[in-house]
Amino acid sequence: MSDSEELNRLADLHQRGALSDEEFARAKARVLEGGSSSGAGGFAQGAALNRLRRSRDDRWLGGVCGGLARFTGLESWALRLLFALALLCAGTGALIYLLMWIFVPQD
Repeated sequence: MSDSEELNRLADLHQRGALSDEEFARAKARVLEGGSSSGAGGFAQGAALNRLRRSRDDRWLGGVCGGLARFTGLESWALRLLFALALLCAGTGALIYLLMWIFVPQD
């Protein structure tokens, strides 16, 4: 990815609120100083991952599916269905849901 494409992507993330002003400035400086684009991309992905939160509004149990829906852009009912299907696979869905309920912070 060229520097101009990376800067455009960072500006888009900043505009959408995925990067704070400080994070945007650091990532932009890293790209302009000739840092590898994969480093800046990893930084932006880490910042986006930090936006994952459990939902307070779209919830049945812990708000995990509602938060994932907002984070991924998928419908929450589809994620609930996936967790229910994964539950049939030796309880994997319940384990993943429980771990996310514990470790993903609430909105």
